Amino acid sequence: MKAIIMTATGGPDVLQLQELPKPTIRQPGEVLVQLKGAGINPVDTKLRTRGTFYPDRSPTILGCDGAGVVDAVGREVKNFQKGDEVYFCFGGIGGPEGNYGEYAVVDHRFIAKKPRTLSFAEASAAPLVLITAWEALHDRARIQPEDTVLIHGGAGGVGHVAIQLAKQTGARVCVTVSCEEKEELACSLGADHIINYRQTDFVEAIMEWTSGKGVDVVFDTVGGEIFEKSCGAVAMYGDLVTLLQPSANINWNTARARNLRFSLELMLTPMHRGLISALEHQADILHCCAELFDSERLRLHFQQTFPLAEAAAAHRLLERGGMMGKLALEMG
Repeated sequence: MKAIIMTATGGPDVLQLQELPKPTIRQPGEVLVQLKGAGINPVDTKLRTRGTFYPDRSPTILGCDGAGVVDAVGREVKNFQKGDEVYFCFGGIGGPEGNYGEYAVVDHRFIAKKPRTLSFAEASAAPLVLITAWEALHDRARIQPEDTVLIHGGAGGVGHVAIQLAKQTGARVCVTVSCEEKEELACSLGADHIINYRQTDFVEAIMEWTSGKGVDVVFDTVGGEIFEKSCGAVAMYGDLVTLLQPSANINWNTARARNLRFSLELMLTPMHRGLISALEHQADILHCCAELFDSERLRLHFQQTFPLAEAAAAHRLLERGGMMGKLALEMG
């Protein structure tokens, strides 16, 4: 099969198209998927430049997200059959088990039927951001109807999905964005209040929006100084969930005085640690989201596809920053 591999860390040019043996089913619960698309995520570029979770395993095929058609199933697989269209988030964090290629083998417990209303490219770009947003809002913050929620980076890959999931719960949603185009996207997705953080102090704007109370939940997809500053925008006994590791020199006084509850969200942990029940939960999330897509209650803001051979160009575009919408590779 054709696949994009890397044998060393570095810039996008370390991604090389090569011919590799087609993977085979080795366990009775596995599924062989003929991939039609692979999502491109920021974690891919970080693993490419900094190294993977398994630096001793080479070559590496990147790509956590995939979508395609079931080509074969192990003897214990009952819920999938040859020809089924599926999508999943598994692999791509080190070694040859990634999705920048024409085939992948995945445990049947970790995949879900593809949304009928999405193309393979669109479906392949969705799993990581869907799982991240869902876990952050539902599993970490335990969002409730009528909650007020601030989502930083509301036009980003995770943020634009989080807006919609929060609205599905019945929450009132405020987002931060950087420009008018992103304001328009956030508004079209249902955001109730939009703050251009380059023009307005978001803490002051939140206090005005909530009549001085603060929001029940802040979902931080940006990190850095935004995390510490966000403590002043959360209501007493509220939740702050972040995707990034907080700085070691944060002043926690405001957070302590407000009795805030903090959560860290890294959706790759179950894959890295082999947490089977958590991986099954992530597949359940994808199943729920497929129903939301197909009932037109959820949409993916998709920007562009690249042929598999142009993975390096896709990485360059993503690393340029300021992008709206998701990217994916297409396999022939």
